[in-house]
Amino acid sequence: MIACTHLDLVQDVEPRSRGCEECLQMGDTWVHLRECLICGHVGCCDSSKNKHATKHFHKTLHPIIRSLEPEEDWRWCYIDEVLF
Repeated sequence: MIACTHLDLVQDVEPRSRGCEECLQMGDTWVHLRECLICGHVGCCDSSKNKHATKHFHKTLHPIIRSLEPEEDWRWCYIDEVLF
């Protein structure tokens, strides 16, 4: 079983917005929201046309996100490609 090796980077963050930060600035929509567990950035998921959560990872290399969807309690590490 592969484990995430970046858990030491996780911070005690609060979501920085109530929606995808970039989509809100653009006046666009999203499908699902993801929160960066390093800085609190809120971005849209890869099912959304803009994929801002993944773009945030590529820009910052902050590896771990969590779902902000009700009833979902999971984390994803982009680098280790592990869902936990």
